[in-house]
Amino acid sequence: MSMTVTLKVNEIFKSIQGESSFAGKPCTFVRLSGCNLRCKYCDTEYAYNDYREISCEEVISEVKALKTPLVEITGGEPLMQAGTLELTKKLFDSGYRVLVETNGSIDLREISSLREGRELFIIMDIKTPGSGMEEEIIWNNLNYLSQHDEIKFVIGGIGDFSWASGIVRQYELDKKFTIHFSPVFGKIKPADLCDWILGSNMDIRLNLQLQKIIWGDSQRGV
Repeated sequence: MSMTVTLKVNEIFKSIQGESSFAGKPCTFVRLSGCNLRCKYCDTEYAYNDYREISCEEVISEVKALKTPLVEITGGEPLMQAGTLELTKKLFDSGYRVLVETNGSIDLREISSLREGRELFIIMDIKTPGSGMEEEIIWNNLNYLSQHDEIKFVIGGIGDFSWASGIVRQYELDKKFTIHFSPVFGKIKPADLCDWILGSNMDIRLNLQLQKIIWGDSQRGV
């Protein structure tokens, strides 16, 4: 008899995708609880320990009720939970396009192996020095990303920008993946980040958090 796979789920909600190349599209978010990092600018601290434990089947049922073809599994750090792989498989089996957002500090081999022609998009958040977590990155994870995956750097100042630009050049990331530079909300002006990007002459995108622009930075479930 097969065991029931459960997940610690912080929230499931329908919103506009606020980030990545899918920005602006209706999306269902499955936010899982727990994170192995403690970024200084974290905007989802409420997901560290707040959860209800439910089965994969219950998650799928709630996702189906929200009626979007796009689903993002996020956190916290979703790859901390073993059940994330099973959830991803079940979402595929139900016909969904799946985004998985990860902080890059957990091995991506298993989640990457699920793609096999399926519409799986990994969004890896490479932690800048401003996060205080840059030493936790597993750089070998870059080898498990495909050209359809995306990389995000959250920028808290010119120091973060210079560091992230150096990483992009060192690994030639802008030639392999879609690269997003996102300002820490309320800390630096998007216009300043625009100027830095334009001056860099790199093929990277300004990534603004649409959900915060629309609903503010304190509202949950958006």
